[in-house]
Amino acid sequence: MDKNNDSLDPRENNNPYDATDATERKGDVATPTNQDAAAQSIGAGSPEDLPDDTFASRSAVQQTVGIGRKTESGSFMFPAFDDHHPPEKDLIDDCVHCGFCLPTCPTYVLFGEEMDSPRGRIYLMNKGLNEEPMNDQMVRHWDLCLGCMACVTACPSGVQYDKLIEATRGQVERRYERTPQDKAFREMIFQIFPYPDRLRLMAAPLKLYQRFGVGDMLHKAGVMKLLPKRMRAMEALMPMLSEHHELPEVTPAVGERRRRVGFIKGCVQRVFFSDVNAATVRVLAAEGCEVVTPKLQGCCGALSVHAGREEEFEGFARKLIDTFENLELDNIIINAAGCGSTLKEYGYLLRDDPEYAERASAFAEKVKDVTEFIQELGPVAERNPLPVAAAYHDACHLAHAQGVRKQPRQTLKQIPGMEVREIKEAEICCGSAGIYNMVEPEPATELGDRKAKNVLNTGARMIVTSNPGCMLQIQASLKRMGHSMPMAHPMEVLDASIQGRPVESLLEK
Repeated sequence: MDKNNDSLDPRENNNPYDATDATERKGDVATPTNQDAAAQSIGAGSPEDLPDDTFASRSAVQQTVGIGRKTESGSFMFPAFDDHHPPEKDLIDDCVHCGFCLPTCPTYVLFGEEMDSPRGRIYLMNKGLNEEPMNDQMVRHWDLCLGCMACVTACPSGVQYDKLIEATRGQVERRYERTPQDKAFREMIFQIFPYPDRLRLMAAPLKLYQRFGVGDMLHKAGVMKLLPKRMRAMEALMPMLSEHHELPEVTPAVGERRRRVGFIKGCVQRVFFSDVNAATVRVLAAEGCEVVTPKLQGCCGALSVHAGREEEFEGFARKLIDTFENLELDNIIINAAGCGSTLKEYGYLLRDDPEYAERASAFAEKVKDVTEFIQELGPVAERNPLPVAAAYHDACHLAHAQGVRKQPRQTLKQIPGMEVREIKEAEICCGSAGIYNMVEPEPATELGDRKAKNVLNTGARMIVTSNPGCMLQIQASLKRMGHSMPMAHPMEVLDASIQGRPVESLLEK
């Protein structure tokens, strides 16, 4: 079995080792016949390390976690972590194993496996700190984490799982040898998506692909089924391209200037959702803000830091700080949830950099999600009616990572005629999660379909969400299920209201 196989489902017995000496399979229940081997199989050093009910019900993945000291390639990975920012023992010890995180964790909800829950992954981190070797199955459990941070919201003990998983992914990136295929696929992603100019080069052939219905022809001919699952996932997520909007470097405030703000365009957002950026700048101007949008701004590094690519992230972050710090801004505005959560953590993430640590903290203090900023500023632009029921989807890195929940809803509810409908299981991730839906297409698809069904059950006429990845993910699931529904960013909805456009301008998107 390929240790980085993107089709590995923890509910299937894809065990590269023969676990029959450790357990006898009886349906879905594993009965121990060799407790030392079984203890090792879930990362414990001995049976004494295990809770009493460990052997009650265990999956194939649990049977293979931590087996042996070698990876499948035969190389040793000992100890698991180096001395550069390993997951902190004090943060690990904050977890009291209460289980409040379990019903909010997407992978635990899907698989029901302890090691695919936050506390299970924390358990494996602790084993790594105790010099357990970093092995294939240990990494597999960490890879399956979406990094949605729903567990952070749910945790009564305040466990900072976000810091733990990001530190662990940095270790994995440095110390774990992925297969050549997996490494190449991930490298392709990171050579394209953080670079808007490279993304823009993809736009022209993508337009032709969509205009001439090439995708539909390939699907009908059965060609798509021959592609690897990851490539099929990328094709399914391709956005429908809209007209590109180039933003002026300075947009004056309408009426009296209340604030001078900088605007971060994002990468995917500026190339594939430039209409969202244009709407955001118009709304900010209508609310009395002078908007400064530097033309030569790069990636914020969110995708990189979430994947453990620390040096790459730091390079992006330093350049973005250089771009904005001398513009005499009151605030720095972002409209993409995944970017915003990283931007607000610049001070922590660059804490070791003697030249940038203080500057990064000053930068981060100015960062606001656009709905958060508008509600704090106090809206003044007139809202015109938009009589429509909209389902609001919480982007994880807005709701969980930034704690911004009520502000997007307030922004929508301040529009006359707008009805905001809540989605069942709002805390469960849609499966987008940065690059997750490309590198882990199977669980991502299952989560996307689950979210799409809950959206449809609201009976709303449109979906509103604050993250481009969520938009693509939910749209792909709806299409796969034979449905379609208009989707918009809160700023597009608010812009339509302020501009006095009819609700059909949103419903016909």
